[in-house]
Parts: sequence; C-alpha cells; structure tokens
Amino acid sequence: MTKFRDPPDDPRAPVAGLQLSDVLDLRAYERVREDYRRQIIEHKRHRRIALGPILTLLFESFDTVRFQVHEMARAERIVTDEGIEGELDVYNRLLPVRGELSATLFIELTTDEDLREWLPKLVGIERAIGFEVQREGGPRLVMAEPEATHAEALTRESITASVHYIRFRFDREERRAFGAARPALVSVHPEYEARVELTAETQAELLAELEGMSEPLPFG
Repeated sequence: MTKFRDPPDDPRAPVAGLQLSDVLDLRAYERVREDYRRQIIEHKRHRRIALGPILTLLFESFDTVRFQVHEMARAERIVTDEGIEGELDVYNRLLPVRGELSATLFIELTTDEDLREWLPKLVGIERAIGFEVQREGGPRLVMAEPEATHAEALTRESITASVHYIRFRFDREERRAFGAARPALVSVHPEYEARVELTAETQAELLAELEGMSEPLPFG
C-alpha cells in the first residue's frame, strides 16, 4: 500500500499515488464503510481550515483521496478495473508529494446574489493563498500554485470557480520553519485579506504530511 508519494528525479515524470490494490470492491467497501467514514470525519477535523468568512481549505491526504475514490465508485457503481483506474487518474492529482501540501479550496457561497458578487471579485484567489512561516530575518510566505490540469480549465478571466485544487511546495528550510513555530494560513488577495494561525493539532498533522510520515487509516 502506498503511504506517500516521493518526488521523482524528473519533475515531469509521473508520481505513483493510490494503486488499484488500495481500492476495495463495492461489497467489501460496504462492509467497512460506516466505520471508515467515521475515521475520515475525524481525520479531516484538523485538516479543514476556515480562512475568513467564505473560504475553507481541506488539506488532502492518502485517505481523503482514497475515500473520494471509494465514494465515487459507490455512487457510480463502478466495478471494473478500468473504471477504477480512470478515477485514480483523476484523484491522484490531488495527492501531495513529500515536501508539499495539497488542498481543495472552497469558496463557500450559498446564494445566487453572493455568487454574482464574489466570484468575479476573487479571480486569482488560487494564487493568493499562502503559509506564513517564521524564518531568520522575518516571516516568509509559501504561496499556493493551482493544480496544473485544473489551471488549464480556468479559461474565464472575469470570474473564478467556486472550487480550486492547489498545492504548496516547501523547501527544506521552509519545512523546518513550519515545524519550529506556529505557521499561519493567509490570503493576500486584494479583495479578500485574511489570516488564521494554525492550531497545534493542525500544525502537527500537516507537518507529518510534509515529511511523508502520515500513516493510512485502517479499513474496518
């Protein structure tokens, strides 16, 4: 079972993520789903960060992605290896490699009026989120980058999407700084400035992800 993804020597090379062997068939998944879903809810608790009034980030992991694959297969009744591999091709793009954090960014708006107001304002928000870490000489921002395939799909310049897939790439010193002092998540978008300091629990959870030390949850 794949615990984490190591970065390849060639950054253009594919990186192994979830494999077909990591996915249960539908009948086996139904037997463990209730317990696994409870574990996922708890697992996400320290990985979900509210940034200001309308932004939420969920930091992805092996299990958040594995859960999405299983739930999609269950909803769509996908039973073939080819069908599951198609889902893996999509969802593996959300997995971080060691030295990275990967997140799904939600713009949480519930009315048409708010959507019409905010989605044009927040163009470029996927590049305006960063982690503030304390380095010698002062704080440094590690800024988000949109997931490549998602970025290619953002073809409208006058309005943004309500969901974005982003990642943060940390060098060795930035990873050390992430663990040494409490980091903060910030938005520096001119239409939406916000800052929230991570809790100790979230800092520890994400640091383990950065260092490739997170462990998969058990089934059942």
